[in-house]
Amino acid sequence: MSPRTTGGLGLVRSAFAGKPTWALVGSGALAHARADHVHTAELEATAVDRQELGACVEDAMDALDNYGASLASTPGGAGWLHVQHVPVRRFVAEIVRKLLALNAWAPFASAPGPLVLAPYEGLVGLRSSSSREYLAYTVTWSGIAYLLGAAAPHNPTRSAQLRNRARTGTANTEPSPLPSNLGQQDVLALSWTSRHAATLMPVLSELARDGQKSLLLDLATDPAERCTAGSVKGIELRSAPSDLFTLSGTAEGLHLPDDEHAVNIKGHGLQLARLVRLLSVLLETSGGCTQPSWRTLVRAESWLDDMLSTTRPHTVLLSNDTSPLGVLAAHAAERHGANSVHVQHGAWTAESAAWPALHSRDIIVMGDRDLALGRAWVRHPDAEVYVLGQPRFDVLAGLGREEQRRYLEKLLAPSGRRAPARIAVWACQPFSPDHLRSHADLLLDGLGKADGEWGLVIAPHPAQGADAYASLVKRDGGPLVAVADPRVGARGCLAGADALASAYSTCGIEAALLGVPVLEIGPPGERTLDMAAHGLATRCHDAGGVVEALSALREARTPIPQTALDAVCRWRGDSAARIARLITDRAASATGPGNSIHQDAGASASPQDEGASVR
Repeated sequence: MSPRTTGGLGLVRSAFAGKPTWALVGSGALAHARADHVHTAELEATAVDRQELGACVEDAMDALDNYGASLASTPGGAGWLHVQHVPVRRFVAEIVRKLLALNAWAPFASAPGPLVLAPYEGLVGLRSSSSREYLAYTVTWSGIAYLLGAAAPHNPTRSAQLRNRARTGTANTEPSPLPSNLGQQDVLALSWTSRHAATLMPVLSELARDGQKSLLLDLATDPAERCTAGSVKGIELRSAPSDLFTLSGTAEGLHLPDDEHAVNIKGHGLQLARLVRLLSVLLETSGGCTQPSWRTLVRAESWLDDMLSTTRPHTVLLSNDTSPLGVLAAHAAERHGANSVHVQHGAWTAESAAWPALHSRDIIVMGDRDLALGRAWVRHPDAEVYVLGQPRFDVLAGLGREEQRRYLEKLLAPSGRRAPARIAVWACQPFSPDHLRSHADLLLDGLGKADGEWGLVIAPHPAQGADAYASLVKRDGGPLVAVADPRVGARGCLAGADALASAYSTCGIEAALLGVPVLEIGPPGERTLDMAAHGLATRCHDAGGVVEALSALREARTPIPQTALDAVCRWRGDSAARIARLITDRAASATGPGNSIHQDAGASASPQDEGASVR
C-alpha cells in the first residue's frame, strides 16, 4: 500500500554556509522543488530492520536511564522511568524508527545535515488507532528536528490534537476515603481490561471455594472493559475512585534546561534533556488506565497503600505487571510484604513485548514455549515460573459449536436468507486504520478466490469500536461480511467457524485447542504468534496463501500431537484450580507449617515438570 503524499509536510534539501541542511516545508512546496525532497509520509512508510530498531531503542533507553531515572519518584520510591517504562519505550521507538527511515533515504544518507523544523508545529502528536481509549503517542518531524538540536522558539510541545483533548481539574488530589467495611482479605486482585477480568475471575472463584476471601479492584476507565460483579460468595468487587484517572498537570522535575548530554543513534545526536522534556507530555496527559498520568500514579499509589494496609492480603494477583498500573501494584505489594502473582493473559513472543520485564514473585505462563521467555524476563530476585495454562480457557470445552454456527449464519444472512456454505472468523487487533485495511484486503481477496462460497465475520478486539470496520461491511462485491457484537467477540463465535484468521490474537490459540483451522495473516516480517512453527496454523503472507490454506481444508487433517498444543497452552480444564492452589500453598509456606491456611492441599500445584525456579 503506497502512502498518501497529499497534505502534511515534506523534507527538502537546502544549504547553509555551503553545508547541507534539510528543511521541513508544506508538501505543496515540493511540487516546485528542484533539490532532493521527499514527503514525510513516504519516510514513515519505510520498512526498518527490527533487530536494528530494537538495539537502538535499547541504547536510547539505557542512556535515558543513566541520565534521568532519578528525576522523579513516587512517595513510595517508584521511579518515573521504571513505572512509565512501557509508554516511554514506545515513544522512543517512534523516534528511532524515524531516524532509521531518514538514514535509509539515499539523498540524506549521502549528504546528512541538520533538520530545520516547521514553525508552530507541535512536537508530540498522536498516531491514528482503532482503539477506543489507547493514546498512540508519536514524535512529529519537527519534534525530531528539535531533539537533534534545532531551535524551536514558536513550537508548542503538544500538537493541536493533544491540546484539544479535554483538560480536567487537578484541585482534588487526595484519595477518596476507603469504605469502612472492607475488612481483611486474603487476595487483592487488580483488573483494568476485560482480558484481565476473564483471566483472574476463574482463579478468584476457585479461591472462594477454598474459603479464601478476595477483593477485586476494577480500574478500567472504558465502560466496556469493566468487571461484572457476579454472585460468587467471597469475592468483593470495588471500583477505583471516579476521579482517579482524570488528573493531568505538570510532571515536576522533567522540564530540564538544555545541556551537553546526548546519545548517538546511528549518527544522530539525540539530546537527552530535550527527550525528557518531550516525554513529560506523556506523563502530564491523562490517558486513562492504560497510560495514566504521573499525578494519577502518585495518587493511585496512595490509594493502593491504603487498600493494602486495610485489607492486609497475603497475595496481590495481577494479569499485567509491566504496564504502569501493574508495575506500581507489584512495587506496592513488595513494600507491604504481600506475595505478587502474575497470570499471563495473552500470548507472548520474543518480539511482542513492549518491555521484556516481569516484576512479580510467581509467574504463571500458558505453554511450554513461554517458560523460557518468562525466565528471561523476570526481575524479582526470587521469582519462579510455572506452566499452568490459561484460566479463561477452562470453559472452552463447554462452548456450543452449533449455537455459535447459527449465530454466524444469522449475522451473514439475516431474515432467513441463505448463509454462505463456509464461514471464516477474523479475530482482530486494534491496529491503525491503514493496517486493518491491509489485513482486510489480504483476507477478503483470498476468501473471494478460494474454492467454495466463503463469508467473513469480523470479531473486533475488546478495545476496538465496531465502527472501525464500517467501510469493510459496505465493500462492493466479494464475500459477505458482517461484524460480530463486541460483547460476543471472537470467543463467542470461533467454535462455529470453518477457519479463524488473525495476526496474533490469543483467540488463535483458543481455536487451535478446539480444532478450528487457524490462518496467521500478514505480510512477510510481520509479527504473528508463530503457531505455524508448531503445526497449529498456516502462515498466509498474501491472498494466494489464504487460497492455498483454505483449499487444504478439503483434505483429511492429521491429528495435532498433544505436545504441539502444550507448547502454546497446557489445556486440561483445571488451570484456575492449579493457580489457586499455588497461591494458597505459597501463603501457607510463608506463615509456617503450623499456620497453614490451606485445608485440602490435594495434588501439588507445581509438579516437577511444570514449575522451576529461575534462581
